[in-house]
Amino acid sequence: MELTASFFAVAIPATIFAGISKGGFGSGAAFVATVLLVLVVSPAEALAVMLPLLMLMDATALRPYWRKWDGMAARWLVLGAVPGVVIGAMIFTVAPADVIALLIGVVALSFVAFQLVRSRGWLSLSGLPGGGGAGAFWGAVAGFTSFISHAGGPPAAVYLLSRGVGKERYQATTVIVFWAINLMKFALYAVLGTFSSATALADLVLAPFAILGVTLGVWLHRRVPERLFFGLTYAFLVAASLRLVWSALA
Repeated sequence: MELTASFFAVAIPATIFAGISKGGFGSGAAFVATVLLVLVVSPAEALAVMLPLLMLMDATALRPYWRKWDGMAARWLVLGAVPGVVIGAMIFTVAPADVIALLIGVVALSFVAFQLVRSRGWLSLSGLPGGGGAGAFWGAVAGFTSFISHAGGPPAAVYLLSRGVGKERYQATTVIVFWAINLMKFALYAVLGTFSSATALADLVLAPFAILGVTLGVWLHRRVPERLFFGLTYAFLVAASLRLVWSALA
C-alpha cells in the first residue's frame, strides 16, 4: 500500500466523517470511511487502516457516554457477535478481494435501503422482539458485517430501535458494543496478517483526525439534525457503493 497524496485526500475526510458518526450519530454511518477507502486501496488494506482508528474513536467516545447504555442489550449484542465475527473471519480468509469489495458495496446499499424504507414508514421495528434471543441474533449479524466491512451498526440498530431506547442511550450502547466487537476483530486481523507497517503509518497520520471527528460528533449531537447528517451519508454511500459493485462485477 502506497501512502500517496490521493490516498490521504480520501482518507482524511473519510476518517473525520466516521468520527462524527461515532461521536454523535449512533455509529451507523461510520463504515462510510471503509467504503470510500476501498476506492483507492484494496479491501483488506482499507479494513486494516480503519480498525485501529475505529477503536481510537470508541475509546474517545466512551467517556461522555459512560454507563448511559442499555446494559442488557449491550450484553446480548456482544455475546451474539462472537460467532458472527468468527464466521466473518472464515469467509475473509477464502474470499478473493473482488468478493470482499462486492460484499462491502452490497452491505452499504442494503443499509441505505433499510434506512429509506424505515424513514418512509414502510417498515416498523416497534413490533419486533427485543429480548435476549433477538439481541444474540442481531449481534451475530452485526459481528459478521462488522468483520467484513466495519458495518455492524445497521443490524445493531434494528435491535436497539425495536427496544425503543432513547437517543442518548442508543448512542451510548453502540459505543460500548462496538468497542468490544472491535477488540475481537483486532485479535483476528492480527492473526490473519492484515496489518502492515504501511497501515500502521497511515493510522499514525490519521489518528488526530479520528479524535477530531469524534469531538465534533459529540458537539454536533444536539446541534445538527440527524436528517441532514444521514442525507449526506446516504449520498456518499450510494455513489461509492455503486462504483464498488460495478468494479467487482466487472
